[in-house]
Amino acid sequence: MPAALSRFTSLLDQARRALLLVWGTSRGLFLGLVLATLIAGVLPALAAWLGQRIVDAVVTAMQLHAQQGSAPLWPVVRYVLFEAGVLALLSGAQRALSVQQSLLRVQLGQKVNTMILEKAQTLSLVQFENSEFYDKLVRVRREASTRPLALVMKSLGLIQNLIVLISFGVLLVHFSPWALVLLVVGALPVFFAEAHFSGDAFRLFTRRAPESRQQNYIETLLSHEGYIKEVKLFGFAPLLLKRYRETFARLYAEDRRLTLRRDGWGFVLGLLGTAAFYLAYAWVVVDTVHGNISLGQMTMYLVLFKQGQSAVSSSLSAISGLYEDGLYLSSLYEYLAEPVVADAGHLTVGAVPGDGLRFENVGFCYPGASRAALEGIDLHLVPGRSMALVGENGSGKTTMIKLLTRLYRPDQGRILLDGSDLQTWEEDALRRRIGVIFQDYIRYQFSVGENIGVGDTLAFNDEQRWKEAAAEGMAAPFIEGLDRGYATQLGRWFAGGQELSGGQWQKIALSRAYMRRNADILILDEPTSALDPAAEAAVFEHFSEHTEGRMTLLISHRFSSVRNADHIIVLDQGAILERGDHESLVAAGGRYAQLFNLQARGYR
Repeated sequence: MPAALSRFTSLLDQARRALLLVWGTSRGLFLGLVLATLIAGVLPALAAWLGQRIVDAVVTAMQLHAQQGSAPLWPVVRYVLFEAGVLALLSGAQRALSVQQSLLRVQLGQKVNTMILEKAQTLSLVQFENSEFYDKLVRVRREASTRPLALVMKSLGLIQNLIVLISFGVLLVHFSPWALVLLVVGALPVFFAEAHFSGDAFRLFTRRAPESRQQNYIETLLSHEGYIKEVKLFGFAPLLLKRYRETFARLYAEDRRLTLRRDGWGFVLGLLGTAAFYLAYAWVVVDTVHGNISLGQMTMYLVLFKQGQSAVSSSLSAISGLYEDGLYLSSLYEYLAEPVVADAGHLTVGAVPGDGLRFENVGFCYPGASRAALEGIDLHLVPGRSMALVGENGSGKTTMIKLLTRLYRPDQGRILLDGSDLQTWEEDALRRRIGVIFQDYIRYQFSVGENIGVGDTLAFNDEQRWKEAAAEGMAAPFIEGLDRGYATQLGRWFAGGQELSGGQWQKIALSRAYMRRNADILILDEPTSALDPAAEAAVFEHFSEHTEGRMTLLISHRFSSVRNADHIIVLDQGAILERGDHESLVAAGGRYAQLFNLQARGYR
């Protein structure tokens, strides 16, 4: 009993939250739904009562006609006209419900999706890299457009059916109070079955979210332009399709078992409801034969039993559906309640302007990892100087960049900018000081100008700034050769799109980093990996001319790129192994010298 009470309380709370969500989406549509629901709830009982009056009026008119040879038709016609008016109004109310529901579905879906996406922007990168969290995000996004409105409509439908039942009850109680008991009891078995299997369905849906996400990923691999060429060339498609079919077969088997159990029990228990209806049917017929009720009353009671049983079943099914939708809504609000690390930063200027960037005993470990990604990192980069990070894959280079850009927070130590901890900087002020190009930069399916403009959203549509940044990123020559210049649509997703080469895309990304005029920290993660040697040399020559007075942090596996850096740090398994300039590191004959000589040997 306590568990059932807790479930009922939770159900009421979820319904309340859903109603508040709809109220916040569109008050006019919400009030319209409530009004239409009330009208649609009251009118069926009135129509049934008018049906009884019509039948009784017809019987009376037939008796008068038999006795007197004529009978007035107005008593019959007026009830027919009243019933026609009621049914027309009922049809209008149902149509209003349908129209408002369709309009509200679009608005509510947009609102919930916006809430989900806005929340996503407040979460940390570490949360996104957690598979359990990502499964939760996929779940809430998948049904964001349907579940909240479904919960609201079932709540209103439940209210409508309760009004119907109350109005029916007022009429049925004149026949027998036990008829009401029979009406409700006949629908209970189906309700208990639906409630049980709704919980099973939600638990199944939740448990297999990773498998559903894997299916979506395979679909992407088999249909996305970025993957299809490699899938085709490696002949990987048959294996992917095999895995896709196996995953589907496994999920389908679970769905099939649940569907058969749900509908099988629903059919068996539904027979009890049918038996209850025909028991009431026989009862009413017998009373009519015995003269206890009129023919019109018999017609009305049969309609009330039939529609009443349907209303009870709909109400109980709505409660069952509310439980399932409520479980989804609880997942939505659980996601929206994900902890957010408050941005307590307030500084726009550091305590020691010009001091530059410092890492002091910085360490970081990814959640669930067995060893630290970084440990004991100390370095100092001053304005006007450049620093290169060198090391094998997995040595911690990109992790350092993510710590510097405050996508991660250090587990130990601290990072200072101009003498103040990064965590005390106001986020926008910090980000405006950083220009960055990641190794896995995004190829936006936008125009050329917008691809560059995204580097500084304050100047996103500033065409002059696009051109200046493109010139600094050495992308201007090939952009000007495109048919529509900076207005050229890039990528193949949309009509008229044009694809670029890897080197051209890299120059677009490099130009994006130059959009931030006030950025005095330039971070380049493999900025020339797709460029030929001549283009690479030109980029770095141009780069050195435009970085005067700035702090530059470079990650590259090409020693021709890093050798000109003022300071080079060699990372190994998250720790600093060596540091110095190119000449001193080569002379030391350590790890850097080994890597440099190994790469240089390939050019001899």
